Amino acid sequence: QIAFMTLTLFPIRLFFAAFMMLLAWPFAFIASMGSDEQQLEKPLSWWRKIVDILLKAIMRMMWLAGGFHWINVKGRRALPEEAAILTVAPHSSYFDAIPVTMTFASIVMKAESKDIPLWGTLIKYIRPVFVSRSDQDSRRKTVEEIKRRAQSDGKWPQIMIFPEGTCTNRSCLITFKPGAFIPGVPVQPVVLRYPNKLDTITWTWRGPGALEILWLTLCQLHNSVEIEFLPVYIPSEEERKNPVLYANNVRHVMAEALGVPVTDYTFEDCQLALAEGQLRLPSDTCLLEFAKLVRSLGLKPETLEDDLDKYAASAMKMKKEKIDLNEFSAYLEFPVSQTLESMFALFDENEDGIIDIREFVIALSVVCKPSRTLETIQLAFQLYQSENGTIIEEDLAHILKTAMGVSQIDVTHLFRAVDKEEKGEITYDDFYRFAELHPHFAEDYLYTDQMGAESGLQTASLSAPNGICTDFSPENAEDKNSLLQKK
Repeated sequence: QIAFMTLTLFPIRLFFAAFMMLLAWPFAFIASMGSDEQQLEKPLSWWRKIVDILLKAIMRMMWLAGGFHWINVKGRRALPEEAAILTVAPHSSYFDAIPVTMTFASIVMKAESKDIPLWGTLIKYIRPVFVSRSDQDSRRKTVEEIKRRAQSDGKWPQIMIFPEGTCTNRSCLITFKPGAFIPGVPVQPVVLRYPNKLDTITWTWRGPGALEILWLTLCQLHNSVEIEFLPVYIPSEEERKNPVLYANNVRHVMAEALGVPVTDYTFEDCQLALAEGQLRLPSDTCLLEFAKLVRSLGLKPETLEDDLDKYAASAMKMKKEKIDLNEFSAYLEFPVSQTLESMFALFDENEDGIIDIREFVIALSVVCKPSRTLETIQLAFQLYQSENGTIIEEDLAHILKTAMGVSQIDVTHLFRAVDKEEKGEITYDDFYRFAELHPHFAEDYLYTDQMGAESGLQTASLSAPNGICTDFSPENAEDKNSLLQKK
């Protein structure tokens, strides 16, 4: 079917879809011609509402050309004054743009998108909330803009937000980011379904690329999509004060409507689990649990590297000294809490009430810089090295098992390979030179068949159950949780 459709229907569909997008451009261009940024941010005028109708019709024809012959819509879309924000999940594909083109609701997008030829004009037309990567204060400004629009009593178009923040395969709902819920206004949950016999829609990190997804989808005779507008969710007073609670409660409502479970992992956890560094996290790593506790403790992603420098400098002064829970609390400058106790327990392997603070610093470095393996190992060498700048095999074992979040690891083969002169000790320079010559040293010396059989250690490059990361498998969530109690 794919071969036949590629030669027949695919080029026709691709041509008409591209033609419809080109046809939409002049309408969007005329509607925004002569307007500066401030004028574009004003509420819609009557003639732009007419352009809205024309553009929606053109966009619907574009999806029709792509095989979406009918779009099944359930429920009633709330008016802007009823719900200023539409929260959409699960987010699994760029085809999730279908509800955007049906509603022309504003969305949150990268500021660079508006400079894309042709496509940038269409993006600017729906007046998105732009996020600038070059502006360190962009996160705060984005939240303030969402709040301003949401509290405009319906003068602004609704804002459509995908609170998961990344694409998943729809097997569960990951943690919602709180941005859509910070304004504390009512939101309307919207759930998406693609009830196709063959899934060519889903676009996750582990799977077909964007162009392959487009090709396979246009080769389908028919593509189905369901959009269900759930009842408006009005937050309680407690939810208005606590955006995280508000987000979690809305997520449970949407998960129930979809018939899928929820997981407390996030977009950042996906980045950590699938980081392209020399050390790939194994399936039984406790670092995902550690990362979740770091967030729960209130350590902010934007300041995490500064915090790491501070904690590392303090740990170097303490050297090999071990600390108890109260000293750990003073070290982090956080009061003792259940979250802090859980974090402490991850490093209290012997359950004797004391931990090596160096292990905390190494784990935090992996969370801060998941793809920069050698930076973490360099920091670890500084924490463990003797006065002459060397470490022994036992130290390397502590470093790597902490960096990988496992309780046991055999580094004998790796240490001997680095220690060519058989001195019984190595420096970071020795390790760096070895890593430069053997960029896949983890696969060659750590992820051996024997190691996998003895400890269950696996590389993250193995097939993940659901295309996100191995710990996201809903049916194994309870079993996995019991493995994440100790490093």
